[in-house]
Amino acid sequence: MSFEEFWPRYLRAHSDPRTRALHVAGTIAATAIVFGAVALRKPWLVGAALVAGYGPAWYSHAAIEHNKPETFRAPFSSLRADYLMAWHVLRGSINDEIARAGGISA
Repeated sequence: MSFEEFWPRYLRAHSDPRTRALHVAGTIAATAIVFGAVALRKPWLVGAALVAGYGPAWYSHAAIEHNKPETFRAPFSSLRADYLMAWHVLRGSINDEIARAGGISA
């Protein structure tokens, strides 16, 4: 599946704004921790980054969306989509992107 085909599916799996907010928070936290791990030369912090990134995301899928994270089906496309979604949320363009992807339906 191409990323262009994956992206609308990813958006549908993240239909609730609370899920998107938890994903963005986790993505930002994980990225900051990875940069800190590199800057401080503390590789063990990468484990903390994984928890910071995946913890809120997986919680949101279990407690809010009631679906399985796309990470398990397409890990690389999912990571790319996490950053793309974060970009659109932070820019305030996520609703336009959702509309462009055909809206969100279950």
